[in-house]
Amino acid sequence: MSRTLRMLILVLLVASCGGRGGPPPSPGILDDACAILREKPEYRRAFVATERRWGVPVHVQMATIHQESKFVSDARTPFRYTLGVIPMGRQSSAFGYSQALDGTWQEYLDETGNRRARRDSIRDATDFMGWYMAKSRDGLGIPLSDARNQYLAYHEGRTGYARGSYNAKPWLLRVSDRVAERSQMYRNQLRRCGIR
Repeated sequence: MSRTLRMLILVLLVASCGGRGGPPPSPGILDDACAILREKPEYRRAFVATERRWGVPVHVQMATIHQESKFVSDARTPFRYTLGVIPMGRQSSAFGYSQALDGTWQEYLDETGNRRARRDSIRDATDFMGWYMAKSRDGLGIPLSDARNQYLAYHEGRTGYARGSYNAKPWLLRVSDRVAERSQMYRNQLRRCGIR
C-alpha cells in the first residue's frame, strides 16, 4: 500500500471519529437567543424544521437544550464513583444535545423510521425533542408552549410526570421554573431581533 493511500485512510479514520455537532456557541452568548442563532445558523434551521414538523416553539426547544446540554453536542452525564475514586460508569445513558436516554432514543428511531439519526446532530436532537414533546401533549395534555411542564415530563418521563414524581423533587421544580424563565427570555429576544 502506498504511503499516500495509508495517509488518506488515516485521515478518514480520524475524521470519522470526530463529533458531528462541532463546538457549542461561545459561552458568553448563551443568554442571547439571537446571538446563538446568528453564530450557529444550522441551529436555526434545525429549530425551525422541528417547529414546522411537531409544533414545538423555537424558544421552548432552545431553553430545554440549554438546560440539558448547554448546546454541547456530545454531552454526557458525569461518572459515578465508589469510595470517591473508582469509576463505576455514568449516571445514565443520556447523551447529546437533548440528553436522550438509550431506550427513549430507540423508541424514537422505531416510531419515526429515522434510522440514521444521531444524538450529536442538532437536527436529529431537535426532531427527537419535538417528537417527545408532541407525545407529551397528546398523552398528558401539556401545551407545546408550556416549557415548564414539558420540561418536567421530559425529565421524569411521561409516566413519572403523570404520577407527579417531580413533586418530591424541589430541586427539579426550581430547574423547571428556570427553564420556563429562559424560554420566555428567548421568546422575547427572538421577537425583538426578528429571527422568529
